[in-house]
Amino acid sequence: MLLLRRVVWSVIAQIGVTRAALLLAPIAFGGLCLAALSAAACPFCAAVSLTFCEEIAGADAAVIAKLVKPAPPVSANNPTDVGKAQFEIVERLKGDKSLAVGKKLEVIYFGDSPVGTLMLITGVDPANLNWSTPIAISPKARDYLAKALKLPKEGAERLVFFQDYLEDSDELLARDAYDEFAKTPYAGVKELKGHIHHDKLLAWIQDPKIAPSRRRLYLTMLAVCGQPDDSVLLEKMIRSDDRQVKSGLDALIAAYLTLKGSDGVPLVEDLFLKKQDADYAETYAAIMALRFHGQEETAVPRARLLEALHFMLDRPQLADLVIADLARWQDWAVMDRLVTLFKNATDETSWVRVPVINYLQACPLPKAKDYLAELAKLDPDSMKKATNLFPAATARDKSANAPADDKKAGSDKPPVDKDAAKKDGEKDDSASAPRPPVKSQSAIETRGPRLSRSAAPEQSMDKPVGAPSALTWLAVASCLLGASFWAILGGGKKGA
Repeated sequence: MLLLRRVVWSVIAQIGVTRAALLLAPIAFGGLCLAALSAAACPFCAAVSLTFCEEIAGADAAVIAKLVKPAPPVSANNPTDVGKAQFEIVERLKGDKSLAVGKKLEVIYFGDSPVGTLMLITGVDPANLNWSTPIAISPKARDYLAKALKLPKEGAERLVFFQDYLEDSDELLARDAYDEFAKTPYAGVKELKGHIHHDKLLAWIQDPKIAPSRRRLYLTMLAVCGQPDDSVLLEKMIRSDDRQVKSGLDALIAAYLTLKGSDGVPLVEDLFLKKQDADYAETYAAIMALRFHGQEETAVPRARLLEALHFMLDRPQLADLVIADLARWQDWAVMDRLVTLFKNATDETSWVRVPVINYLQACPLPKAKDYLAELAKLDPDSMKKATNLFPAATARDKSANAPADDKKAGSDKPPVDKDAAKKDGEKDDSASAPRPPVKSQSAIETRGPRLSRSAAPEQSMDKPVGAPSALTWLAVASCLLGASFWAILGGGKKGA
């Protein structure tokens, strides 16, 4: 993102705002998409944008300044200085001594904030500072920033501070605090146990006004600090017919299982896995919760999780959702069932074939090799597709890996290394949803001007770790499109 900002402002300086906007729009969009891919670490949360601390850490300079003179109106005689307002520095947060209190700055700003409004402004390129779009902040936010910048880079002490702002009346601070939690690995959230405001969490979880994305976070936190009696409330929510009550169902089920343990699995099986007509989105949420427990929790033994996932093999149209998990967790006992699914596949379930081949490629048992030879004769196209993307030797060398699949789209992903996926708190969501992406129950939160520089779309529960997602390809395509515009505009030179 730092490099992206450097490019943006240097181009504006060379070719003006109007042409720069045309050139940089696709590049910026691609950059935002790429930033979004690594924005979230909480298993069920999606960071909205860079946090204040990340924004300042990635900049060469950062100041708090007050608006002293609004930008002049747009004029044909003033194309290069359009939107430049005048600010006066009131505090230097980062940068050299030249950014002294009282110094005047001219920065592009299209907002309508009144004179005297405090702004956070960051800049890149120390030799010739290019300033980003100012963010209006309150006096309370100024105090928040001063304290946040002094916190440890990670750990419980940091989260304790941000916890007090999760539902702050200043929405800018509430969202920044949420983003701090959303980028924290689950292991980091668990360190907060003993300091979490349990009663507040229960109230927020039941508040219909709380955004689903935040409810996911609060449910994840409740799983860390919850009491056995809390499972009664969570079960009631899971059983509800009100979609609003069940919003954030993946995190809801995960929290319930953490508190209830193996005794809670039958409820999940009966409502979401065994039922042939169970809602697809709810079934997938249940699978995500089980996957989370298999990767990051120990409340339910993995053998019990596998037993639950086996019910999905009785639903051929959705069986491919769990085949990667079966391979990752080395459940070779279902090999015969999967081969039967392959042989009985119809036009409506044919996408199960490549995942089955990937499963067999990952299996170290001699019987798997025999099955591969047999299935290659039945469907050479599927075999060719699978073996080209998932070499059998590689798969067998890493038998614990999960061959992710993307069936209908034809963009099968490489096996996912479980240990690598866990590194740095990343999720290991290796089974991609075979149907068109289901609308998540979590709403995309916006942050006004912060989204002009960095934003994260709603977390996709379908994206496998370690494999290119649709968002990745969209970002790459956007950057290539931007490069094309650059060539068309003559390399960005004036008058080209």
